[in-house]
Amino acid sequence: MILDSDAALHDPTSDSPHWAETNFFGFYVPQLNLNCGVYVLCRTNLGVALSTIHMCSRRAYAHWEAEYCDMQMHLPMGPDFDLQDYKLDNGLAVRCTKPNMDWEVDYDDGEGTEIHFAYRSLMAPYDINDPEQDPMLAAKVAGSDFQWGTAYSGHFDETGLFEGEIVLRGSKIPFRCVSTMDHSWGVRAERHAHSMSWLHAHFSEDYALHAIFDYDPHELEGLRLTHGYIMDHGEVYGLRGGSGRTVRDGFYPTAKHLEVEDRRGRTYKFYGTGLTTFPWQAWPGVIGFNSLMDWHDQDGNLGKGETQDFLGLSTVTALGG
Repeated sequence: MILDSDAALHDPTSDSPHWAETNFFGFYVPQLNLNCGVYVLCRTNLGVALSTIHMCSRRAYAHWEAEYCDMQMHLPMGPDFDLQDYKLDNGLAVRCTKPNMDWEVDYDDGEGTEIHFAYRSLMAPYDINDPEQDPMLAAKVAGSDFQWGTAYSGHFDETGLFEGEIVLRGSKIPFRCVSTMDHSWGVRAERHAHSMSWLHAHFSEDYALHAIFDYDPHELEGLRLTHGYIMDHGEVYGLRGGSGRTVRDGFYPTAKHLEVEDRRGRTYKFYGTGLTTFPWQAWPGVIGFNSLMDWHDQDGNLGKGETQDFLGLSTVTALGG
């Protein structure tokens, strides 16, 4: 169960320099197919954070092919760092106005690019490590203890409403969308060896899918559900099973075909078509092959959402790049 106190910086349970705590706010500008990410990873035992800010509406296969990318490491956290109200030297400021539910995010790189938005949760945080919320974990389904190594020892996902504006090199772009944020804490190694497809599809403010799938990096196509939920008419139902298939251009997902079953026994089918590509290095040893997707379900409802297919760089190079 996620507590109000989980919005704050956690005391590390290990003295490992790899202890990490993250905030991720992923959103998009629907009319432009502009996919955006605001990410912070705190290395609490080292007193530094890294942050990546990116915006991409293109098929970018290198960071510099996107509309915008700012990746900075070794940003000082300072002695009184507060995860509920912090500023970093890259120009990012984040303030939590309601624990685990509402945030205000501002970014200004000082060179004409800014991001300003308010995030309001549409649901309670979904704890993938709580069997009361997660039917996969409660049933001890194979793979349901998946924690992306130990990086997700503490982790929640949450669907919410993003509303604000982007200033991209002086051009103002207002936006409003439903998307998914997450928060994690645990030991997260620099050299990464675990695959994961973290994805979501949003159809309205009361209908959305979020799911985490595992996949074989040597096969790349098949997907096996590890955790997830459906928000249907505003009610959240944990997923108790699911599978899927990914069509790829190299490592990048160009299509997703999913079938999931919620705790009530209701089955949903979702079909995603890739609109963008972006190689997101959340930290140097891992790469997310990201794509903003158009989605439709078995009833013809239309939505948008992102899929992030992660692999360790050591895995990618072993597979031939």
